[in-house]
Amino acid sequence: MGSPQLGSGRAGRLGAGRLPNLGSACALDEESAYLAAKLAALEALRGGFTSVADAGTRAPVDVAVLAQATQEAGIRCVLGQVCSDGKGGERHLARWDGSRLVHPSLAIPVQEDAADAGVLRRTARLCAEAGAVFQVHANEHLASVERSLKSVGRRPVEHLHHVGALGPHTLGAHATLLTPGELLLLADTGTAVSYNPVASAWKGNGVAQAGTMAAMGVRFGTGTDGTRGDGFRLVDAAETAQRLAFGLSSGDSVCGAGRVWLEHATSRSADALGLGRVTGEIAPGKAADFLVVDLDVPELTPSWDLSWELVRLANRDQIRAVVVGGGLRLWEGRPLHWDGPALLRRAAAAGREVVRRAGIRRVEPVPSGL
Repeated sequence: MGSPQLGSGRAGRLGAGRLPNLGSACALDEESAYLAAKLAALEALRGGFTSVADAGTRAPVDVAVLAQATQEAGIRCVLGQVCSDGKGGERHLARWDGSRLVHPSLAIPVQEDAADAGVLRRTARLCAEAGAVFQVHANEHLASVERSLKSVGRRPVEHLHHVGALGPHTLGAHATLLTPGELLLLADTGTAVSYNPVASAWKGNGVAQAGTMAAMGVRFGTGTDGTRGDGFRLVDAAETAQRLAFGLSSGDSVCGAGRVWLEHATSRSADALGLGRVTGEIAPGKAADFLVVDLDVPELTPSWDLSWELVRLANRDQIRAVVVGGGLRLWEGRPLHWDGPALLRRAAAAGREVVRRAGIRRVEPVPSGL
């Protein structure tokens, strides 16, 4: 599902860095950041991803450790560098010239992080000139919309357009709370969106209008925001979220059909990540990124509509092999050329220490009556 891709591999956020989100980024050192990235890469491969995108880490480490981890795992990575101060972008984009698996990207986590509007504009323009992707969170939840209105008097997507930061090179994460005008801005500028359905369920205020985006020609791929590294469960969530949020109230019994969600988990995701010329489909001239999926299972016997069945019924345990760039990276859920169980042991120990250093306090409301 590299960029997310099925059959041609899938790519998710479109997903690369789960452990780096544990607690304060400042609690990570190079060793724990490396382990986090490699663990996330292994999880993604097991879930059927051939490509992932990382929106940059705020940890005080060189992103080269993330590149090392993903390259060792054998997964394709759109690697972000946070450039909120406007510095280091050119160096990062030039640093990975010639790499087969690392595709550099620049990121400003949220627009308020940028030193000023000029930094937003220049960073986006630098990516456009380099053929790279500019990553930014946009309209994720009410807090982000209200923060933008308070600071600049415009909603996030409106402000990005105002400063000249929208365009085919820009990837906006989430975009769950969009006005009709903002949807038009995305469609008119060719800006891409990372539709993250599980993140909406876990921590958002709404579900991105992915069905409307598809009808309007807004480019979007299916992403994770670090929530779920299981590609088949992710595409199921993508369709289910649209059905519950929009389909039921409008009497839409189709909600795009299975083919739409498979496309946006594969070729459309590759396009959103700026990898459309590299991967996303099995075709002459494209990288050999693909999955081998066992269809000879009870859930798919007999098969009536394979696209719907893959979205609703297929499971990670049907993925027999993951191939990236022509190399066999995973067989029967295990890496072939490095020690997966050893990584799990190291990551488990490091994760506990990172959480201890971060001083995380768990707050979980207890339901009344318990």
